[in-house]
Amino acid sequence: MLEFQDEFTPAEKEAIENEFQRIKENVYLDHAGTTLYPASLIDASSKVLKDNLFCNPHTCKVTGDLIDQARYRILQHFNTDASEYAVVFTANATAALRIVGECFQFGEDANNVGAFYYCQENHTSVLGLREIVGTNRHNVLTKHEILKSLTAVNGNGSNFDNKTNGSNKLKHNSLVAFSAQCNFSGYKIPLDIIEAIQTQGLSLHGTPVRGLEKGNEANENLRRYKPDFCCISFYKMFGFPTGVGALLVSKRGQSVLQKRYYGGGTIDIAMTRQDFHQKRSNFSTRFEDGTLPFLTISSVLEGFRTLERIVPATPKRLTMERISMHVYRLAKYCHDSLAVLHHANGASLIKFYNHVGYDDIALQGGVVTFNVLHDDGTYVGFAEVACIAAVHNVQIRTGCFCNPGACQWFLRLSNSDIRKQFEAGHVCSDYTDLVDGMPTGAVRMSFGYMTRPKDVDKAVAMIRDCYLTTASERLRVIERRELPEALRKVSQRLRPQLKRICIYPIKSCGAFEVSSAWQLTRNGFKYDRTWMIVDVNGMAITQKHFTRLCLIRPIVHLRDGVLELRFPNMKSVQVPLEMHETNFSKRIESSFCQSKVCNDLVEGLDCGEAIGQWLSDCLETEGLRLVRQNSERRSQDGAAKEISFANQAQFLLINRASVRWLANKVESEKESIDQTVDRFRGNLIFETASPFEENSFEEISIGDVNFKVDGFCTRCQMICIDQHSGCKTNEPLRTIAREFGGKIRFGIYLSLKGLEEENAFVSCKEEVKVRKIEHGAEQ
Repeated sequence: MLEFQDEFTPAEKEAIENEFQRIKENVYLDHAGTTLYPASLIDASSKVLKDNLFCNPHTCKVTGDLIDQARYRILQHFNTDASEYAVVFTANATAALRIVGECFQFGEDANNVGAFYYCQENHTSVLGLREIVGTNRHNVLTKHEILKSLTAVNGNGSNFDNKTNGSNKLKHNSLVAFSAQCNFSGYKIPLDIIEAIQTQGLSLHGTPVRGLEKGNEANENLRRYKPDFCCISFYKMFGFPTGVGALLVSKRGQSVLQKRYYGGGTIDIAMTRQDFHQKRSNFSTRFEDGTLPFLTISSVLEGFRTLERIVPATPKRLTMERISMHVYRLAKYCHDSLAVLHHANGASLIKFYNHVGYDDIALQGGVVTFNVLHDDGTYVGFAEVACIAAVHNVQIRTGCFCNPGACQWFLRLSNSDIRKQFEAGHVCSDYTDLVDGMPTGAVRMSFGYMTRPKDVDKAVAMIRDCYLTTASERLRVIERRELPEALRKVSQRLRPQLKRICIYPIKSCGAFEVSSAWQLTRNGFKYDRTWMIVDVNGMAITQKHFTRLCLIRPIVHLRDGVLELRFPNMKSVQVPLEMHETNFSKRIESSFCQSKVCNDLVEGLDCGEAIGQWLSDCLETEGLRLVRQNSERRSQDGAAKEISFANQAQFLLINRASVRWLANKVESEKESIDQTVDRFRGNLIFETASPFEENSFEEISIGDVNFKVDGFCTRCQMICIDQHSGCKTNEPLRTIAREFGGKIRFGIYLSLKGLEEENAFVSCKEEVKVRKIEHGAEQ
């Protein structure tokens, strides 16, 4: 049993509990998104507004004094004063960043301007600066590359350009942007880096730069660490008020910000009939366009007072230091509690995303970010975890948290991976959590001073109880209550879904993917394996000996009643979908194929000389003929079989989740998931929450059509033929044999269970229900 070391006294914990009675049975773990406001802050803010008459600060000295008082209090909080920093009120930290981006002077000479450097692990608000900064020299740096500057200053080697550093002759400035604490991982960049960059430049480039910092740590000491710009949102600190932030600008930083636009009280004079104006000399006033949100700013003052009352300073630690220690310990407690969770096979349940672990508060904040893993190492989508959390009244954050760079770094995504995910439909803040099995984001738990150890315990128990069990159990958990609209579709992913329908009109040739509902017959899908190609001896040919058969692409034109055949560099040909037994001389009998069913006899109609010659030309083999099934298929003892020219059964079901698992095991000959799926030539392409769920299927219904499982599909060398090129490979047969101890089975056979009418159709839009072997469970 893990122990938690309390930072707060019992009396303090009771006072905090009383402030947040409205939480009730909910667990709130998204303090990196916004912290929660205490009830007394609302009461105090309301009292100030009720007891005072605040007017427009441009005309009311009382209001102006209140705003100045707020400025001084902000500077006091950051351990500095007006002699070193100016406070510019903004709407939020993003608006503060924009001011810097628009006004920062990179150089007077367009041919000699500085560069804009930004840490990869940054908020999109920083990335947006690329669109407005006055330089086209943009450089992205990893966390490790930024820290090289600190390493060099400490005497461990340097690549600095000493000829330019510190030179007064330099006519340009550069700008570096980074977060004091990463909102994705909680990593804290050592703030000693600020002075190192300001005085020595970046070790990778040797350029003197100005330091821009987006402050996620609300207890920074600006007397010790002196960023030129610090951007703040007060709702991150107090929970209330929203809509107000600040830009803190050092004296050094003030010298390089030149503002063009003006409005409201930012000027001393402006003329209408002559293009003349003069901006205010006071730096803060010059940058605060229009009327400030003075009523909201009054609540900022109350935020500081309330926070220091609820969490008072001690002889050892200030208020924010105590809060920082509390949330750090909670994060460590949460991390350690999750880290011990393992599947029955010993595999870890959780994959964490952080740089340094949870052993040093100087480098790690109150954030735990992770993804949940299946027992085979594949990822659980974060949207599914969000559903589970919603059911348990646990508020967490999922996705990339507006930090795509950190997301890319920790998830090990290439630029092409990200573009591929976008092309697959994934956009910021959606619930497209997995693309080809790879995560597009993660799960984040972040903590505040009102978070209790029992809140962490509840969240960890939720993960443990829901993910050390079956997908069916998770689905039952999710269905206990109605989910928010945005999450309702996500819960359906836990149910088996029919993703694609494919038919193979000509045995062993290419697939025809169905785009709408498709008709069923007693033999299976209409026109599935209805034709086959035979050689001069009347034997069916397959890809085992003619790998380029897969390049013959059949297209069913229902409206025109024809089957069009295409082949690379050949003119397409057509054959009628329906043939009538008008010419008995075209009727032939053929042994089915050299396989386990080679003794089955089929009767069919020759499709003619022209199509036969076309096939011979495509495959460079004389005497080929196309035969259409004409009557029932029969075994040697004369028993009729309700099956077309397919080898074993009416339908083959392939599970994308299982293929994805297999693809991750393949060590060479990598390809896209869709390419691997196509190798297995399935009719019904399913997607389940976990790999190999299909192995426990007993019966399936798609809409009103019922299927029964006939057994496993034993694979042969045909799955080693790339269905898009006709080339032979070693995979995936080799990996299947290795992973399953020589048992080469993949996919399941299905047959119809009492088709009542010939006009039955199946589509991917139909609801899928599965009856499993285990306990007769239905999903």
